[in-house]
Amino acid sequence: MLLYLNGIFVGLLILANIVAVKLFSIGEWIILPAAVVIYIFTYPIIDVIVEVYGKREAKRTVNAGFIMQILALLFITITINLPSAPIFNDQESFQTILSGSFRVILASLISYAISQNLDVFVFNKLKSIHGQKKLWLRNNASTMLSQLIDTTIFITIAFYGTMPIAVLGSLILTQYVFKFFASIATTPIVYVLVSLLRRQKTAVSLSQEA
Repeated sequence: MLLYLNGIFVGLLILANIVAVKLFSIGEWIILPAAVVIYIFTYPIIDVIVEVYGKREAKRTVNAGFIMQILALLFITITINLPSAPIFNDQESFQTILSGSFRVILASLISYAISQNLDVFVFNKLKSIHGQKKLWLRNNASTMLSQLIDTTIFITIAFYGTMPIAVLGSLILTQYVFKFFASIATTPIVYVLVSLLRRQKTAVSLSQEA
């Protein structure tokens, strides 16, 4: 199952980067990138991996995600610059959707590397204190803190100097509020996955002993 979790995690990261160019609104004042709808699910996956397989495997997953984002950026850049066939009339749209500014990409990579590793560290630290108890606490505490760091770093690096400080603060606040409640909403997913994976590990152990 770890292999599947790794695949889903990396797939969600790449997908989030692709759809990030679209903005959607909640009401009149909250505007968010479509990527947040996907990216919020990466944290529960990492938390499940730490809980069931340990800190070492979670860090490997985070590193794999970072490497795959670099590779995705490389290959997207290559495909954008390939000469278009005469019958392909959507080069401009293709480039607009798949390419982002260097500053935004850099912000995404830095915020990802810091926040995901922080999530692993905090979750594992709380697990060492509580053991298997209070999964809800370490899941939400690690995710909420990491999401705050992720949002703050990304928006600051990507947009500082391009808009007033007050607007930057508003962007950070609205995105974090969305992620805060999303973290609470995804907690049952963590419980279900942890329960299933622990049962599987127990079944495998019993079969090996038989």
